[in-house]
Amino acid sequence: MTTDEATKSEGEVQAVALAERGEDITPSKDRGVLKIIKRPGSEDESPMIGDKVYVHYKGKLANGKKFDSSRDRNEPFIFSLGKGQVIKAWDIGVATMKKGEICYLLCKPEYAYGSAGSAPKIPSNATLFFEASNAGELYVELLDFKGEDLFEDGGIIRRIKRKGEGYSNPNEGATVEIHLEGFCGSRRFDCKDVKFVVGEGEDHDIPIGIDKALEKMQRGEHCILYLSPRYGFGEAGKPKYGIQGNAELVYEVTLKSFEKAKESWEMDTKEKLEQAAVVKEKGTMYFKEGKYLQAVIQYGKIVSWLEMEYGLSEKESKASDSFLLAAFLNLAMCYLKLREYAKAVECCDKALGLDQDNEKGLYRRGEARLLMNEFELAKCDFQKVLEVNPQNKAAKSQISVCQKKTKEHNERDRRIYANMFTKFAERDAKEAASKTSMEKTAEKVACEKGPKTPGAEGEEAEGHV
Repeated sequence: MTTDEATKSEGEVQAVALAERGEDITPSKDRGVLKIIKRPGSEDESPMIGDKVYVHYKGKLANGKKFDSSRDRNEPFIFSLGKGQVIKAWDIGVATMKKGEICYLLCKPEYAYGSAGSAPKIPSNATLFFEASNAGELYVELLDFKGEDLFEDGGIIRRIKRKGEGYSNPNEGATVEIHLEGFCGSRRFDCKDVKFVVGEGEDHDIPIGIDKALEKMQRGEHCILYLSPRYGFGEAGKPKYGIQGNAELVYEVTLKSFEKAKESWEMDTKEKLEQAAVVKEKGTMYFKEGKYLQAVIQYGKIVSWLEMEYGLSEKESKASDSFLLAAFLNLAMCYLKLREYAKAVECCDKALGLDQDNEKGLYRRGEARLLMNEFELAKCDFQKVLEVNPQNKAAKSQISVCQKKTKEHNERDRRIYANMFTKFAERDAKEAASKTSMEKTAEKVACEKGPKTPGAEGEEAEGHV
C-alpha cells in the first residue's frame, strides 16, 4: 500500500468513526456538524459571537485527502466568530470549544462549501473533515480568543452571548428599552429595566460606553460590555453606587426594543432649528456637570443637522449660522477638556470660517496649539485676539507664556545639539588618534623588516612555488 493510499484509508476510518460517534452540535440537530473531543480544554469559558478567535487546523475531504492546513503555513487562522466570515461549520464548531481543546469536526456540504465547492481543491457537495487542536503537531486547535474592540481604542470590548435579530441598529437620539446589570469587580452595583434616549443615558446613571455600544447592537441582542474608565464613570466615579474614580466596569446588556430617531434627511429646516435649540441646552447642562463626552454628542447633533443645509431663507440662514458657531465653539471647549487638541483646532477652524474675528474661536485655537507645543502659531492666535479686543488680559498673559515656552524650547534644542556636536567631535578625535596610531605601528613594522632586494623577492617566491 502506498503512503497516499494509507493516508486515504486512515482518513476514511476517522471520518466513519466520527460519523458514528460524533456529537451533533448543530442547532437544528440535523447531524450537519459532528464533533468528537480528542482533548478537553484547559479553561471553562468558550468564545462568544463577535470574539476574535485564533485556531490551528487541518482540513481533509471525507476520502482523507488533505486540502488545507494552517500548520503547514506555520501561522494560526484568525476570524471573528459568528460574523459569517467562515463556513457555517466553523462558526458552530468553534463556539463549542474551550481554550486548549482538541477536537474533530465532520461537516456536511450544506455547512461547508455546498454545491459550489471551492475550486480547485474542494469539489461540489463535499463532506469535510477537520482536525482542530490547540497544541502539538496535529489536529484542530483553539489557541485563544478575545472580545470585539468596538471602536479599536480598547475602550469598549463586547462579547455577544445571544445574537440579535435583523440588521438595524439604534442611532443617536433613538429611544431604547434595555435590561442591564452593572458590575465593578465582583460586586453588582446596578440592575434595572430602563427606557431612555441614546446619548442621554447619564440622566439614568448609565455611562457613556453603554450609549456608544447600543449603536452597534441589534434588537434582542444580549452582550457583555467591558468599559475602560473613559467610557465608564471617568475620574469622578459614581459615589451613588460606591464606585471610585477611574474604575473599570462590566455590564450585561439586553436590547429589548428601540425606535430610531429621525435622520437629518427626514427633518425639515424648521424642525432642525427647533431641535438645535433643545440639544444646545442639553449639551450645556452636560458640560457644566463635567460630562464632556455626553456634551459632544449633543453639540454634534447640531453640526450633523445644519452644516450641510442649503436653500435657507435669510432668517433661517442667520439662525443656522448662530447655532453652528455656538456648536463648534462648544465642541472645541469639550475637546480641550478631553485633551483632544487636534479636534479642538479643527472645530475652531470651522467656527472661524463662520466668523473670522471670533474672539473665543481665536483664543481656544491658541490654547489648543499651545498645548500641542505649536508656540508660534499659538502666539499668532493670541495676538489676533488682542487685535479684536485689546483689553483681553488672558490673551496678553498667554503671549508671555508662548514666548517663554519658545525660549525654553530653543535653549533645550541648543543644549541637545551642543551635546551632539561635542560627542561627534570626541568620536572624530578618537578615530583620528586611532588612525595615527595604526599608521605609526605600520611604519615601525616596515622599518624592522627592512627593504627587500628584487632578487631576494624573486627567490622567495620561487621557493614558495
